[in-house]
Amino acid sequence: MRISYNWLKELFPAAPAPEETAAILTQSGLEVEGIEPYESITGGLSGLVVGHVVDVWKHPDADRLRLTRVDVGNGATLQIVCGAPNVATGQKVVVATEGATLHPLEGEPFTIRKGKIRGEVSEGMLCAEDEIGLGKGHAGIMVLDPDAVPGAAVRDLLGVTSDSAIEIGLTPNRTDAMSHYGVARDLRAAMQHFGAGTASTLPGVNQPKLAKFDELAASIHPSKKIDIEIANPEACHRYAGVVLTGATVQASPAWLQNRLKAIGLTPINNLVDVTNYVMHELGHPLHAFDADQIGGDKVVVRCAHTNEAFTTLDDQQRALQSDDLVICDATKPMCIAGVFGGKTSGISETTTSVFIESAVFDPVFVRRTARRHQLNTDASYRFERGVDADMTLVALKRAALLMIELSGARLASGITDLYPTVHIRAAIKLNLDRMNKLIGKVLPVERVEKILIDLDFEIVSKTDAGFDLLAPLYRRDVTREADVVEEVLRIYGYDNVEIPSRVHASVSGRPQPDTESLHRRTADVLVARGFNEIMNNSLTRLAYSDRYDLAELSAPSAVKLLNPLSSDLGQLRQSLLFQGLETVSRNINFKNADQRLFEFGYTYHRTENGTVERPVVALWVTGRQLPENWNNSNARSGFAELRAGIRAVLEALGANKNLVQEALSHAFFTDAIVYRKGQKEIVRAGLLSQRVLDDADIRQSVCYAEIDWSALVKLAAKNSVVYEPLPKFPAVRRDLSLLVDRSVTFAQLEASARNAERKLLREVGLFDVYEGKNLPENRKSYALSFILRDDQATLTDTKIDGAMERILNAIVTDHRAELRS
Repeated sequence: MRISYNWLKELFPAAPAPEETAAILTQSGLEVEGIEPYESITGGLSGLVVGHVVDVWKHPDADRLRLTRVDVGNGATLQIVCGAPNVATGQKVVVATEGATLHPLEGEPFTIRKGKIRGEVSEGMLCAEDEIGLGKGHAGIMVLDPDAVPGAAVRDLLGVTSDSAIEIGLTPNRTDAMSHYGVARDLRAAMQHFGAGTASTLPGVNQPKLAKFDELAASIHPSKKIDIEIANPEACHRYAGVVLTGATVQASPAWLQNRLKAIGLTPINNLVDVTNYVMHELGHPLHAFDADQIGGDKVVVRCAHTNEAFTTLDDQQRALQSDDLVICDATKPMCIAGVFGGKTSGISETTTSVFIESAVFDPVFVRRTARRHQLNTDASYRFERGVDADMTLVALKRAALLMIELSGARLASGITDLYPTVHIRAAIKLNLDRMNKLIGKVLPVERVEKILIDLDFEIVSKTDAGFDLLAPLYRRDVTREADVVEEVLRIYGYDNVEIPSRVHASVSGRPQPDTESLHRRTADVLVARGFNEIMNNSLTRLAYSDRYDLAELSAPSAVKLLNPLSSDLGQLRQSLLFQGLETVSRNINFKNADQRLFEFGYTYHRTENGTVERPVVALWVTGRQLPENWNNSNARSGFAELRAGIRAVLEALGANKNLVQEALSHAFFTDAIVYRKGQKEIVRAGLLSQRVLDDADIRQSVCYAEIDWSALVKLAAKNSVVYEPLPKFPAVRRDLSLLVDRSVTFAQLEASARNAERKLLREVGLFDVYEGKNLPENRKSYALSFILRDDQATLTDTKIDGAMERILNAIVTDHRAELRS
């Protein structure tokens, strides 16, 4: 949100310089993201002065040029070459002196230099309107009022306005600060307690002067009345309006245009500009209707009919729904309440009668409608977050007085104010002991009381224990004790809470399993293997659940947001896969193609019993195995690197025992496996399919794994660490070269071997795989290594041969294996 410093200063004259104001606002919770200069004319006419043309004569070497001698004040005269046909002795003109930078309406800015033109010295430039950004005139130089004083700054003569636009990054709860008045109110409260105004009593914020409206209302004879009916009070909490007649639509005065331009708005006309001005001044949105276009002289606030047609100001016809709130006349909709106006009922050049609306609409209705029709306006931004009901009539009277002043209108009716859903102030108890514990410092009671008063809290009663308070109505987010503590602390100043010399803490045993230490251990293992941790938003794109059958990822129904900010943040993620691929793609686009990534996160699923969240660890591997180097091969990372990372995690947590590996047929993968413990799936991993990679705009292979963290933690909890001394007796290795079916996996062979020899077999390895020539169809060759050891005695050949025979027989029986010679 942009705030004009000049505007802020008008409301609160004690405001310090822009930079200091920004620092105080940031300290008090309104974070200033930047300050930008604003000038009503680009460049501010800096370096331009009034000149008096003393003499004019013909250039000796150019028919169309003339030489002038110009008095620029303080007794200084300049010789300037000029090509304008209208230059004449005695004129007061605009002179750009040496070093001045001009900003023409068209073309790039340029700087004036002293030099020679066709052999004659020129010490400046006599300027036309378009050359200094004032207008389109270029027929001749700009001639000023004869009373202008030579040497005077042109910016002062023409009333150039300079300002500073303060950009505030508002959090959604701070609806009270969505206006200049709200920011001024917060600035004053902060300055009362820290910064330039410490321990001082500052003047209050200037409030709109509305007495004149009451005087006019008391003396008028109503000439035009608009009746108001609220058909849906649950959606419209308050609605007020007033009628003006005799208005003349024209351009707004310069001061109003400059105020709007400084905060990034484009002036339209005096009536529409007033509604925008008051909204940004007081924070309450308004809408102006052409009163003559209101059929039946009646305004009805109701919900639309299903598929009711309505054409908005942007000339788009929209189909309204039954929960869209609309402002209607006796027969038809005129405006989408709190969101956008209609094409035919708004202010036009021919408008003479105005109906000004000031209302309080329910945030849920406005938010839902704005999202459905993708209409995000300054008004909807405020109504969606809640506006101050007490400001309804203040804003209405302020707008009416400004329109009367700027358009010559007359008050034609009194205010009609319907308030069916009364807003009440939140009653809150503040316990001083709990407050001091939360803050970490004992605050003086007098200081706390002063802060509460400066923040417009009403102190209903006061005891030694604390306060009974009523929160200001404009602070809709302050509803409980902790909220009040936050308000006190941000004004007192976070920097004023000292770090204690001692920290007291109680020591308690950690629950088992200790998921935090397991989390750290897992992260350490993966980082040691070259993985980098990433973190993505829990909200993701609606397109993922629309495009893919996520049931294939064991993901039940999606949890979708009722009013998403955008389609990119439309639902809670059901898998970590897609956002990780977004990260992979983004890194590839930034020339970082070699990636090993992991993420701890939650997936969210809707079930019959409500929404459940499931903790997951995800891994992605892509690119080269090793960094590019003359001494390294260019081998690509593949499933082996991913599998090694999985195995390292399982081993580190002691969860690798008795896991069964199975091949998996899966639409998201070209090759995939699962690790199971009984019927429980622990890990799913594989090489992603080309369809998934194409959708993510990735042109290289990516391997992905998803680990069920809850299941892994349970396995780790069952793991007990047992000390074993170093073996006293040596191990031996035996190798087997086997011919097996292509469908047989190493995991199946390993399982058969371990079942056959449980006492002596320590390790099983796969050191060679061959598929190709000289092998029977649909067969492959596996070369396996077996490590045998007896912890009680040295192995004899008899024991070794017996163990290997049992292993070989089991593999042959279970998998139709053949021993290769």
